Amino acid sequence: MNHFRQILTLLFTLSLSAAFGQDPYIISGRIYDSTSHQFIASASIHIKGSSIGTTSAEDGSFHLKTSQKLPLTLVVTSIGFKAQEFSVQPNGTENVSIPLNTKDVLVDQVVVTASRIPESILRSPVTIEKLDLQAIKASPAPTFYDALENVKGVQMTTLSLGYKVPNTRGFSGTTNSRFLQMVDGVDNISPGIGAPVANAVGPTELDIESVELIPGAASAIYGLNAINGIANLKTKSPFQYEGLSVYQKVGVNHVDDHDHDPALYTETAIRWAKAFSKKWAFKINASRSEGTDWIANNTHDQYFDVGNKTNTALAADNPAADRINRYGDEYNSDLKTLTLKGKTYDVSRTGYYEKDLTGYAVRNTKADAAIHFRPNSTTEIAYSYRIGVATNNYQRGNRVRLDGETIQQHAIDLKAQDFTIKAYYTNENTGKNSFNFRPLGENIDMAFKKSPQWWTDYTNAYNTAYDNNGGNVQASHDAARTAADAGRYVPGTHAFDSVRTKIIHTNNWDTVGAQMLLKSAFAHVEGQYDWSRLIPFAQILTGANYRNYIVTPDGNNYVNPGAWENGSLAHTKFHYYTYGAFLQATKQLFDEKLKITASVRVDKTEYFDPKWNPRIALVYSPVQQHNFRLSFQNGYRFPTLFEGFAYVNNGGVRRLGGLQLISQHLQAFENSYINSSVTAFKNAVNADRNNNGLSTTDAVTKEANLLVQSTYGYIKPEHINSVEAGYKGVLLDNKLFVDIDYYFSAYDHFIGQLDITQPKSGTIGGGVNVTTATEIYNAQVTKYKMWTNSKSEVTNQGVELGASYNFYKKWTITGNSSYAAIVSSEKTDAFTPAFNTPNWITNISIGNREFIKNTGFNVGWHWQNSFYWNSPLAAGNVPAYSTIDAQVNYRIPKLFSTLKLGATDLFNSRYYQYLGGPTIGGFYYFTIVFDTNTHK
Repeated sequence: MNHFRQILTLLFTLSLSAAFGQDPYIISGRIYDSTSHQFIASASIHIKGSSIGTTSAEDGSFHLKTSQKLPLTLVVTSIGFKAQEFSVQPNGTENVSIPLNTKDVLVDQVVVTASRIPESILRSPVTIEKLDLQAIKASPAPTFYDALENVKGVQMTTLSLGYKVPNTRGFSGTTNSRFLQMVDGVDNISPGIGAPVANAVGPTELDIESVELIPGAASAIYGLNAINGIANLKTKSPFQYEGLSVYQKVGVNHVDDHDHDPALYTETAIRWAKAFSKKWAFKINASRSEGTDWIANNTHDQYFDVGNKTNTALAADNPAADRINRYGDEYNSDLKTLTLKGKTYDVSRTGYYEKDLTGYAVRNTKADAAIHFRPNSTTEIAYSYRIGVATNNYQRGNRVRLDGETIQQHAIDLKAQDFTIKAYYTNENTGKNSFNFRPLGENIDMAFKKSPQWWTDYTNAYNTAYDNNGGNVQASHDAARTAADAGRYVPGTHAFDSVRTKIIHTNNWDTVGAQMLLKSAFAHVEGQYDWSRLIPFAQILTGANYRNYIVTPDGNNYVNPGAWENGSLAHTKFHYYTYGAFLQATKQLFDEKLKITASVRVDKTEYFDPKWNPRIALVYSPVQQHNFRLSFQNGYRFPTLFEGFAYVNNGGVRRLGGLQLISQHLQAFENSYINSSVTAFKNAVNADRNNNGLSTTDAVTKEANLLVQSTYGYIKPEHINSVEAGYKGVLLDNKLFVDIDYYFSAYDHFIGQLDITQPKSGTIGGGVNVTTATEIYNAQVTKYKMWTNSKSEVTNQGVELGASYNFYKKWTITGNSSYAAIVSSEKTDAFTPAFNTPNWITNISIGNREFIKNTGFNVGWHWQNSFYWNSPLAAGNVPAYSTIDAQVNYRIPKLFSTLKLGATDLFNSRYYQYLGGPTIGGFYYFTIVFDTNTHK
């Protein structure tokens, strides 16, 4: 087949030469490995400066006809080898032998993301990691996005089989708005969610060329909240990668899983790219994946974890149990303190488990198309369109089902010798079938019986049972729940399915609905100019950007802020803008041994004052193989749409954005108590009533001083100062690559959610207020989760070490280990920023891309220690776990095909990565790739 393709190429070039009346030259030869002297199949050979090229056959041979005048230069590339340029003279067109040198380590790689300009990865001013095609193909991970988990310093949080959230350097979360993800420099964010939906609208496996990842703050040149890191997913150019590619994967998960039978997973992708000439090229990508999601079924009771003590004697069968993955039994909204036979007990509604509320089908359909135009040798203009439709389970404050979440993106990119301009527009629509688990569980219970009636029935049934069973407290609670729940909707019945469907399609979370409707968009334009040709003494780079968010309020997640003055505006679109600019200068001194990079950026976001972000970085390279770096930078993160504008009533708890114009009319900050003090107050009053015989009035009066008034305020931008030092180098005749870094970061005004309770009618005022304390105890309150800022400064530090050693021929062992820890935080703060990060994460792999002819393999080990997780859904320890991943691949050059058999978590050691998240097990897959792409 390869020879057939070469014949077609020869006929095509011959016809061109005939058309222009010039005899063609025939260039022939072989490509071989300079170390092993084995011939290299599928190497790409093209004429420099043209689109004419071919690939080598299985025996390394190639034939190329051209009408271009000699001499000319051939550019030869192959995965795992350094690119080679070879000059062809008029008398040397036959029997050309071109050796390729093995690319032992990542020494020759060029990155762009660290400084917005091409530079050697060794001399990058900050820590940067790169996954190239060779690393992606060698990884046992089923996708390139999954492979990020094994990159140095990366912590992955799995929300779903189709939804993973990467993070670096601490303070992880299920919606990571501190981490910027781009595709070819275009922000990949879902505007309403406030973070990327993993790779739902990103590149396919066939179109990805590399991933560049910067751990830590990068807002000094990127702004846009990039204070925890950046991932830039770079796709293949249709000028450089032409041809047809097809990808098919089949897999299975839920093997030996008590929650689900084994389930099939499939993924299909296709790519077609063509360069019509030196000036015009296009590419089209499409993919479809579907499978069965991992299942979250954590039944741990959180009631006591948050400080409740009233039911201590009933811990074994707690009538107020708040199970992590059960919804409608929440301690902060579905619980009431009841007086039963003279004693007080906390009792919650029954709720429903997640597996009864949601489906576990996972689907992702996505496509993209791009057309590229090169008007001259230094300019390229590209238009691209992307669309992704995703169905999976997701978590923000609560678990959510995204069913048909659609994100579309249009982008225009102009690259010239000295400047670039990008403009893009992104919009999302969660669709009519997406929903929130918590209001769904609560409102199914409410559809059966309203809570006041349910608690009355519970009380009456308890008292009756207590009299009949001789005062058995536990048996009386069991009987009371059975009686109060008589006739409730039972999962699996037609009645349950009917009410569930109705609630899912009702957009009112207060008492009747659970539908999640997000319709938001943003328009973005940015540009940068390189002044190097005009200013010869240094490399000067300037840039600016502008972004405008457009939000369509649904009356549940968002309300137009103008509605407080004019109610008719509640569902009218509103806007939120941000803009910024930066200046960067790079100077090389002392025979280019010292590189100094300094930058400053200013960002202005609506409702906030401008913020300045400086960065200075030094790279000292006494010789090319050894590079030492030191940097300092300052960064800001502005509130996302949800953090600023949220207006959600989620099961009796209002979740409000932190902007003053959103919540000032409710006086939520000004007239409320801290929830932790409310819990302590309630525990003390109940203890006085149960153990000391005090009346409710006397107990409330006695303990009212335990209530602590909130002194928190409206949201401000989050701020970080960060220092980093590191070393990158190559040793042992370029066979050992080492990268180590240390960082120290200080955060203030950390953005998070504060739980507060406001009395329904009373004004707190100063000092002890028995009136409002009585309202608090009697649950005559409004509860809020408010986006605000921590009052304390939090510092963290870490060390990250990575190494890759090509110890024998094509055998390579790679490893990395990362340590991260909180250094200090103030315990008196009402909420401490959630670090949510293991102290230690370690990855080790060994592989050989061709240990026998056309056959390679890789085996990797991942380990991380236990850590404390804190989120609005759940808080507690996440156990340590380790996994083994493996893959073996076989190339069939004659068929342009590669077969890959692999597994993640090979031994099926089940684990979860955050509290409330799904339990993950082994995933076993087989992939076949048909790829006629020629890399030029």
